[in-house]
Amino acid sequence: MIQKLMPPVSRHPLTRALVTRTPLARGIIDRFVAGPSDTDAIAAVAGLADLGLLATVDLLGEDITRAQDAADTLLAYLGLLDLADRAGIAAGLDVSVKLSALGQAVPRDGRKLSYENAAELCARAAAANATVTLDMEDHTTTDSTLDTLVELRRDFPFVGAVLQAQLLRTETDCRDLATAGSRVRLCKGAYREPSAVAYQGRPAVAAAYARCLGILLTGSGYPMIATHDPALLNLAGRFAEHVGRLPATFEYQLLYGVRPGEQRRLASTGATVRVYVPYGADCVPYLTRRLVERPTNLLLAARALRSRA
Repeated sequence: MIQKLMPPVSRHPLTRALVTRTPLARGIIDRFVAGPSDTDAIAAVAGLADLGLLATVDLLGEDITRAQDAADTLLAYLGLLDLADRAGIAAGLDVSVKLSALGQAVPRDGRKLSYENAAELCARAAAANATVTLDMEDHTTTDSTLDTLVELRRDFPFVGAVLQAQLLRTETDCRDLATAGSRVRLCKGAYREPSAVAYQGRPAVAAAYARCLGILLTGSGYPMIATHDPALLNLAGRFAEHVGRLPATFEYQLLYGVRPGEQRRLASTGATVRVYVPYGADCVPYLTRRLVERPTNLLLAARALRSRA
């Protein structure tokens, strides 16, 4: 019941205001979100670079249904890239963006609007030697997101995709995208999905992740392995070694504030490690998905707050 109730409740302005002001919530936000501003995000990216870690930066915000709000989001991302460029850390930086944040759900012409905004973002990223990855959302947007990916890659082949292992369709999508030059982030999936389209339960999702991982690591693309599951991380490392993958041909991705010790350990082995850095004032829906829709993450959060290791 809590899992079904919290996502819509989290979108209410009053809920967001109340949640962000409680001491426990503030502690969680401070741990898992870089901060409310682009300068906070850039400071986090610079700090990670000092540790030998790469970053992908995500401006939190979704449920956009007005063209002006989408334009504001685009301007914020462009400002972030300008700031990163001036700080000398744009090269190698990745920008994660949800098409819903760029106007995908705007009535009538949302698909066209989100593509145009994404194309402008990609052009600025290319000028700064940065990359862009299209975040995946719930299953109802998968086809439109992948269609936009195809369109963007005609001019910007560096654009990355995200696939969610929990969806029944994802093994097929992995085969389609495991091609030369294709950047694919594989995650388990943070959205509650019905059994008609998604595997249910942790064992089934983990097994699906392992199958998708095998497809991507034996393909000719660039897999981005996004998981904190120790068993899957171990499997990925062993399988990559088995198929002769060099560290420069794939990367691990972990969330900001989650298992930082493991992030450093992986990097110390010579692996490429990128940290997903969310920032922005609108953080409640993101934290709700991470901490409520998958209840085991609540325990992870509690442990993380007790230790920085």
